[in-house]
Amino acid sequence: MALEIPYRSISDMLFARVAKTPDGRALAYPAPDGSGPVWLTWAQVGERASAIAAGLHSLGVGLEDRVAILANTRLEWILADLGVGCAGGATTTIYPTTEAADAAFILRDSESKILIAENQELAARATGAGLPELTHVVLMDGEADPAASPMQLTLAELERRGAEALAAEPDLVRRLGEAITPDRLATLIYTSGTTGRPKGVELTHACWTWEGVAQGNLGVLEPDDLQYLWLPLSHSFGKSLICGIIHVGVPTFVDGRVDKIIENLGVVRPTLMCSAPRIFEKVYNRVVTTAVGEGGAKARIFRWAVRVGKEKVALEQAGRPVPAGLSARYAVARRLVFSKLHARMGGRIRVLVSGSAPLSPQIAEFFAAAGLPIQEGYGLTESSAANFVNRPGRLKIGTVGEPLGDLEVRIADDGEVLLRGAPVMRGYHNLPEETAAAFTEDGYLRTGDIGELDADGYLRITDRKKDLVKTSGGKYVAPSHVEGLMKALCPYVSQAVVVGQARNFCTMLVTLDPEAITEWAAGGPLAGKPYQEIVTSAAAEAMVAGYVKQLNEKLNRWETIKKFAILPRDLSIEDGELTPSMKIKRRVVEEHFSAEIEKMYAGTVATV
Repeated sequence: MALEIPYRSISDMLFARVAKTPDGRALAYPAPDGSGPVWLTWAQVGERASAIAAGLHSLGVGLEDRVAILANTRLEWILADLGVGCAGGATTTIYPTTEAADAAFILRDSESKILIAENQELAARATGAGLPELTHVVLMDGEADPAASPMQLTLAELERRGAEALAAEPDLVRRLGEAITPDRLATLIYTSGTTGRPKGVELTHACWTWEGVAQGNLGVLEPDDLQYLWLPLSHSFGKSLICGIIHVGVPTFVDGRVDKIIENLGVVRPTLMCSAPRIFEKVYNRVVTTAVGEGGAKARIFRWAVRVGKEKVALEQAGRPVPAGLSARYAVARRLVFSKLHARMGGRIRVLVSGSAPLSPQIAEFFAAAGLPIQEGYGLTESSAANFVNRPGRLKIGTVGEPLGDLEVRIADDGEVLLRGAPVMRGYHNLPEETAAAFTEDGYLRTGDIGELDADGYLRITDRKKDLVKTSGGKYVAPSHVEGLMKALCPYVSQAVVVGQARNFCTMLVTLDPEAITEWAAGGPLAGKPYQEIVTSAAAEAMVAGYVKQLNEKLNRWETIKKFAILPRDLSIEDGELTPSMKIKRRVVEEHFSAEIEKMYAGTVATV
């Protein structure tokens, strides 16, 4: 049944929300003095977005003209994006971690007319020579440079100009909105990808309004929720959530500082948080290593509580009733153990959502056992991010849930997941051949992911089509499956990367979590030693070897890890080894650590 979309554009959706709940809490940001969240109402959001839209219009922004945003996740990012949408323009997103050459490429390829940057430093990184289309740079923070070229102004000045324009012509933004049709370009998101130069994904107003309505029908977003939004807004996952927030009217605290998440959880006390798996992995590592490190009775009670929780989850997943005796034991486990994890996350969490990368089923099982089930979802930038998700009360661990709205899904003969529907991109910007190759003859998007649908319509992603490792013996290995198992088994692991393409056996590159491994070393001869000394020690090698042995007991013979190497540092976005959404760039990792890989395969013969 077709999903009814009552909006023509993002602008239409925003002002419908403003009209419905003008005085309702909309967006909050952290007070500069640390006193807590500062809230804007929906009327205030609409007023500021309108001022930005009118200001951009005065700078020459018209239908589908690109305006780039280069900033961290913060309130002003959302206001600027909404302003672009209300002006009829299209937002080009650039991650603040993007290298200067790539940022300049994105500005040039998108033909962006305006750059809205967080500060002078980020503006300078992106604006070199060879950007003839760029006419203005708008700064969120700091003062504009009157001598700069392109011309600079502050976001506050842009809003003032817009307010003056609206005073002279009050219906300006309404008139601009009437010209925006659903098929108009709203966003140009350049996929960071795991290989090659980024491609601009063209997403229309129809894509995003569909996302807003589809998310509103899930039970994941509720008007009386309080959401904590830290995800990168340059990524499609974060952008899609803005649409759900507007359609449903979810009060949302916005702060992109990852190092402040735990602190903010205690202050904001959200009921809803969406995240990449890495945050859940770090919480899991911290909880497990702390409990095990305490030893004695506390460690025994922790292990008992986890067993009880997992026993309860296994029955629920099988659709069987939980006996009264087990319920009673679980109540004790929750009071003695799991209540501490709930408190650590603010004490009011109703829904956790994971997306952007695979979540280990074992870690999902742990959170469910603790009474904090993670609703894993799935989607692509090319299909506006949110395509499948587990609904509250209908969780199937190990799957990414059911499709949203009226999205069509089909599994190709080779197992590739194919999608068709309103959230699917218009195409790749200026790349007609790549656009044609991305679709089947009957209009389904080729996701590049291998998956399967069960009898209830739940999708299970088994791996990336391009990431499947084929050993020299002709056996296929799904790296994400093996890597997820390793992360769940070893609470000290930060990243695990399986290597084995055209090799006669599989190996693994391992990085260790700085916080977890420091706690592991405490009280022993490595206590107080630098991170690099700890991870390269014989003791760390022996510890990881024990977990690899446990891992291999769970794998097929051809999947087993014959050798591993602990890297002297963690993988990072800054070094180009992770995408901003924390996916591993396998090719880059293998290039950066080729010496470690070749050492593991010394004396063996590689094939092609």
